[in-house]
Amino acid sequence: MADSVAYRPTTPRPWLAAYTLCARELVRFFRQPNRVLGAIGQPLIFWILFGAGMSSFRMQNSGNSSPAWYREYYFPGTIVLIILFTAIFATISIIEDRREGFLQSVLVAPLPRWSMVLGKLLGGTLIALIQAAIFLVLGLTLGLRFSPLTLGAIVLWLFVISLALTTLGFVIAWRMDSTQGFHAIMSVFLMPMWLLSGAFFPAPDNWLGWIIRLNPLTYGVAGLRRLLYWNASEPVPAGALPSELPAAWLCGLVMVGFTLLLFAAAWRISARRTTGDLL
Repeated sequence: MADSVAYRPTTPRPWLAAYTLCARELVRFFRQPNRVLGAIGQPLIFWILFGAGMSSFRMQNSGNSSPAWYREYYFPGTIVLIILFTAIFATISIIEDRREGFLQSVLVAPLPRWSMVLGKLLGGTLIALIQAAIFLVLGLTLGLRFSPLTLGAIVLWLFVISLALTTLGFVIAWRMDSTQGFHAIMSVFLMPMWLLSGAFFPAPDNWLGWIIRLNPLTYGVAGLRRLLYWNASEPVPAGALPSELPAAWLCGLVMVGFTLLLFAAAWRISARRTTGDLL
């Protein structure tokens, strides 16, 4: 008589689950090339049109540096806009996964919720980082040159911005039952958040300037501006790097703190039952 084989329950592997969910997001992305067109195409058109339409507008000169064209000022904001659009498209998949039943199967798995959150966030973050890096190449047309150290710092900073915006999209999308509602939130919250980050225009000396200073994304855009002209071999055009930008250490502190706070919020809300969980 053959010996019976004892059942041995498998031990949950949270990091493998996070990796699998991250890989799934990347596979879905590369199978949908229209997402690349949607995330890069519109900001690229904005950058070209606004750069041409405001070609007569130049930032005020200061010192011996030459004034910057508007397209030079707007370039970092366009990169952040690409990240924002990618984060929106990536986190919409949460609503779609719930509708298709995939999310329910993940939620009932014997895994900690942070592994599910981390996997979804890393997938969306890497997608945003890839598309932002593609657009970064256009900086060569503005005379930007990057050393290996500078390029590494820029990519790391873009990763932080991508993770922050993807996590913000996750927090919003988790409570949504429809993609229409998510797009409405994007129109009245996420886009104004980008507009009031110093990406589109400098902070004025009025109440609007205070809103810009209180916006966490302002420090992401400001940090990117500093890195783009870090160790520049030529004088930085006036206006491309405004003198009123927050200090580099403050940009890092705010963005890292903002990202950690959002991740904690995403972890917390994912542990709660929602009407869409069907559990």
